[in-house]
Amino acid sequence: FQTKISQCQSEMLMRGQRVDHLFGSVLGDIIHKYKLFVQKVRLNLSRIQDYEHNYVKSVQRPVQLLRFIKKDRLPRIQNEINFLHYLFSLTREINLGDLVEFLSDIQWTETAQRRVKDEFLLKLMPSPLWKKSYSITCVRFCDHISCETQDRIWISDRNNLFLLDSTTGSNLCNITNSCKLKSGCHTVNSKFELIYICKNFNINKLSRDRKTKSTFIESQDPEWKALSVYCSTFTGDLLVGIKGLSTDTGIVRRYDPTGGNTQTIPDDKTPHTLYRNPLFITENCNGDVVVSDSQQKAVVVTSREGVHRFSYTGPPSGSKLRPFGICTDALTHILVCDGNTRKVHLLDRDGQFLSYLLTQNSPGIQNSPRSLSYDVSLRLWVGSGSGRNNTVSMYRNLNRNPIYDD
Repeated sequence: FQTKISQCQSEMLMRGQRVDHLFGSVLGDIIHKYKLFVQKVRLNLSRIQDYEHNYVKSVQRPVQLLRFIKKDRLPRIQNEINFLHYLFSLTREINLGDLVEFLSDIQWTETAQRRVKDEFLLKLMPSPLWKKSYSITCVRFCDHISCETQDRIWISDRNNLFLLDSTTGSNLCNITNSCKLKSGCHTVNSKFELIYICKNFNINKLSRDRKTKSTFIESQDPEWKALSVYCSTFTGDLLVGIKGLSTDTGIVRRYDPTGGNTQTIPDDKTPHTLYRNPLFITENCNGDVVVSDSQQKAVVVTSREGVHRFSYTGPPSGSKLRPFGICTDALTHILVCDGNTRKVHLLDRDGQFLSYLLTQNSPGIQNSPRSLSYDVSLRLWVGSGSGRNNTVSMYRNLNRNPIYDD
């Protein structure tokens, strides 16, 4: 009996070793095939990334792209891997574990909306190039500028709005029902309609042909007065700087293109002392909301979500800021007119002072720069002067990057 038991144990041990050897062989074959699969996937991804890189570089240089298409045949990515074969041969643990982890490490980029960024196509000039100036006698102060088209700009003082032909400087139209504020009280939307704050602090809209006038946003609370407006060139939203008369605080409200209120800055998590007198407002290319606040004596910048990013109060020398007109350029620089230094300060997107872009002694500037705006051709318009001695001047401070001239 003992002999039979020993024989059975020995036979079971031998069969167990065979099964273990067979299992190890099968598992080793699966692991080998999986590694081969991963290597082929990585090789194909590397090829795709190389082709994509070459195409993107070529797209930035249109002439080279055409030559590339004419000379070379576009690559065809063949199905070199039998995915079903390997997926069926993989165990559940490998399929859901290692494979998912491997695929998660792949860095995907969204190419459907890929655009050549302005920082590649444009370059900041060492100093602005003065092009032309017009003496403006129809206003007492050139408080604000809004560019409608390449050859038409709106300017305002504390009483009226005027549409000027930017090629000749002649007056094309005027509006007398605007609010009596020395602020950024008007803007132009993508349909070339003028949006402005009127005397009763409603926000009106004037059609491009200047024949139809309507109330776009009606003032609801007499304790809150709209001071500044800006229409986003990216979303079409309207940003409105508003002052609380009894609280001595300010807010920024965002309205969608239909006039619906979609956001209020600051929100409940941000102190309501963020703004006090938001006289001028604009938006940066990165979505930041940029406000020139005369009582805070600062340029106050929040993110698109309304989170306070920084407040610029003056250059490193420590001189206090007296901010007026403000705008941003295509390279996300912030430009602001300062009444104390009588200069235009140039900041980067994070509020670091870069230089004085223009001064009271710059060509085309009368006394002190007061208002700023860019037109569709990226030409900088600057309003300056006071009394009956006002000037609107046009400058170039952004130029095409020479490395992309072809």
